[in-house]
Amino acid sequence: MLFILSSVRHFLQRDARHFQIVFLSVFLLFGTLVLQWDVRWSRYTVLLGTSLAVQALFIKWKALPWNSLKSAAITGLGLCLLLQAGGLPTLALGATVAIAGKFLVRFRGKHVFNPANLGIVAAILLTGDAWVSPGQWGSGPALLFLVGSAGSMVLLRVGRIDTSMAFLITFAVLDALRSVFFLGWGLDVWAHRMTNGSLLLFAFFMITDPMTTPNAPRARIIWSMLIALIAFGTSTYAYVHTAPIWALFVLCAFTPLLDILMNGDRFSWLAGQEKPSASVPQEGTRPGSLLAIEQTMQ
Repeated sequence: MLFILSSVRHFLQRDARHFQIVFLSVFLLFGTLVLQWDVRWSRYTVLLGTSLAVQALFIKWKALPWNSLKSAAITGLGLCLLLQAGGLPTLALGATVAIAGKFLVRFRGKHVFNPANLGIVAAILLTGDAWVSPGQWGSGPALLFLVGSAGSMVLLRVGRIDTSMAFLITFAVLDALRSVFFLGWGLDVWAHRMTNGSLLLFAFFMITDPMTTPNAPRARIIWSMLIALIAFGTSTYAYVHTAPIWALFVLCAFTPLLDILMNGDRFSWLAGQEKPSASVPQEGTRPGSLLAIEQTMQ
């Protein structure tokens, strides 16, 4: 038993993506078994299958390591948790854009947009047949504990707890000022909103994607606070219930600018692997070097 636990711990610690795949899979099972979602297994098959297939095409095209399929699995699972559509072709389109965007929209060897976020936005804007259902997660202390505990483990592993906390604290303060101090509502109303499952999932697993957040810690905090400000304003005054999705999409476009203004170390998924500096010129990198592989594999 101890040997099995030790092997599992070593497997999870070897690559931070293992944490994310495990926890996102748990959330998917939680939604289907506990929250009693209207499950369509064909939807999950298309989203995951398309994500892995498109990643495999780019792996063959660019001669990348096959372990980058883990990143595609994370994107596919994220889409399973959030993206809804009236038809399977729309889901396939969202997954295709999500993965292809990593390779086609890049700056200094780093992809600009959060893959799952890009896929959701593209499916909604291009088809009119896709949507996100924030209410499917419900709210409550159990969700706060589940998502918060799992998310904290992942974020401490990838060093992005500052991103999540800056977003949540900013959003919580803004909502408290309006709900409690301005409108005079009870703290229970504020707590209900802050324990919303969709908000927590966004804060712990989408906004914190280490490959598309700014490199420098100070830049990540500013970036996260701006996302919270835009999301709060849009959801409160324009009644856009999916406001965090749109706020993240807009702010991702400014990540390259923040990386230029505030230099920081690039993230590496593999434990102990050297982290390339954002200031290293990408054009001069040897195609077969470890740095070149790391910059393109995700």
